[in-house]
Parts: sequence; C-alpha cells; structure tokens
Amino acid sequence: MKTHINLAAIFAFAVASGALAQVDAYPNKPIRWVIPFQPGGGTDMVARPVAAKLTDRIGQQILYDNRGGGGGVIAGEIVANANPDGYTLLVAAVAVMTVTGSMQKMPFDPIKDFTPITKFANVPNMLAARAALPIGKVQEIAPYARANPGKLRWASSGTGSAGTMSMELFKLTTAIDVITIPYKGAGPALLGVLSNEADLMFANPAVFMPHIKSGRLRSLASASLERSVALPDMPTFHESGFPNFESQSWYGLAAPARTPAAIIARWHKETVAVLKQPDIVARITQDGGMPVGNTPQEFAREIREETAKWARVIKDAGLKSEK
Repeated sequence: MKTHINLAAIFAFAVASGALAQVDAYPNKPIRWVIPFQPGGGTDMVARPVAAKLTDRIGQQILYDNRGGGGGVIAGEIVANANPDGYTLLVAAVAVMTVTGSMQKMPFDPIKDFTPITKFANVPNMLAARAALPIGKVQEIAPYARANPGKLRWASSGTGSAGTMSMELFKLTTAIDVITIPYKGAGPALLGVLSNEADLMFANPAVFMPHIKSGRLRSLASASLERSVALPDMPTFHESGFPNFESQSWYGLAAPARTPAAIIARWHKETVAVLKQPDIVARITQDGGMPVGNTPQEFAREIREETAKWARVIKDAGLKSEK
C-alpha cells in the first residue's frame, strides 16, 4: 500500500511549531514601547513607573520611543505596521484610540489594527481658572459667559486632545460660546492661563496641582464620578449640577493586531500585577489618577464606547474634519 505524504500539512505543522517556539521563548530581547506624545507629559508620568516594574518582571529592558504629533497618528501607524511579535507595543491614549479618527483620515483603524491589553489608569480631566477670574464655582461659568459675551477665553491644548474635547463637551452641555485660544500642547496652554492670556483650561490634575497649591489657579470641578484622591476638596461636575458630564484621559497598553494570544495574556498578567503594587497605586493616585488593570475584552469595549461618544461630540460641535 502506497503512503501519501501531505507536504502542505507538514509545512503548516512546521510553521505552527516554529511560532509556538517563538512564543515560549518570549521575550528574548528588549521591547519597544511607542508613546504618542513628547517626553514629560501625562503619559510618561503613568507609563514609565509601570514600565520600570515590568522590566524586572519580564527580564528584558523596555525602550521608550516618544513619537509625538498628529494627534497620535505617527505613533499609531508605527505600531499598527509593526511585526505582531510582541516586541513593539503602543502606549495607548484617548486621542489616538478614540478621537483623532473622527477628526481626520488616518492610515490605520484604531479598532481593527490593535489588540488592547489593559488600561493602566483613568485620569479625570479637571477644569481650572486663573485666580483673578471672578468665578468661584463651575455653576457660575455659564451665567458669567452670557453676561459678558466675547470676554471668556479658554486655552485649547490642541485639536483632539483630551482637554480640548472636554471643553467642547462642556460648551455643548451649557450651550455657551467662549473664545478659543489655541496652543501647541498642554504646557503652552497652561502658561497662557498663568499669564492671563486665557481664563479657563481643562487638563489632568498633575498639570494643575502645583499652581493650585500656590494660589495662581483655582480648581473648579473634576469630570469624574468620584472626587480626586489628590484634590479631595474639589467637587465633581456631577455634584455641581451636571449629572451626565464625564471626561477623562486614560493610558494603557496595546499590541498590533494578530499578536499571539499567549503574548497578550503574558503582558496582561504582568501589567495587572504591577498595577496592584502599593507604590504604583500611590504614584498614580498622587497625580490624580486611578489604577485600572481591566481585561483586554473590557478595554476593547471601552475604546469602542468612547469612540462613539467623542464622534457625537465632534459632530455636534461642528469641529472641522479632514476626511
């Protein structure tokens, strides 16, 4: 009896065996984390301490590659086109994953071209005002704007940024109009408020805290469901009469689509363990954040929900689209 050798089956088995061997040996070289912002921002404040702990746990160095610009498009494209072998990962953030795609044409699909791993932290956006502005509570902004048309100015930290989208949502919620003063990033926008070029600004608490403590800025409200641990005396928008107002920055980890499930599971397990360590919890909460560590499925669902939410805000606000 003649034996027929199925060469295609043998080849497929060999390829699968080789892939499994690569996963079993993972990681055997440094891992690159691509960060969609310039160094020193809120992303670095959260991601770098987590990465330092993960370096010890996985036994390989994590290399930071800050690729700011384009609302996260530059960094996103690098990772979306990377070999899905677990050696190039994206430090995911609101802009690149949920907002920019509704503002402009992108060379990748944030939903289809990435596999979410876990969210590091939620960082609620907060609204602050220059100290000399005669507004003490967030409830006073709309009456002031209507009584002083064309006078209230807000600092935009860039189209599609979390701070800018928060202000657009607030404008829609209160049906007010204010003068927009654009800046290239949260740092320049903050300087604009501190120098009285602008009156209001949304950003994460870490941006504002030193200036709130010095008295140069006044905190008005936090766009979170619960009060900030870092600023417990600051009310939330919910407490202040805006029950549906919520806006937060968040940071997490994502891999290129088609990354092996075993590698995703490894990063998820190790990252969640790090996020539970007391010193990491303290580090994130002292900057106004809240550690998360959700599942890849939960993270993916949240990305889809936020994408739909901000797409509605962009449409309703009539923001310019480059599509």
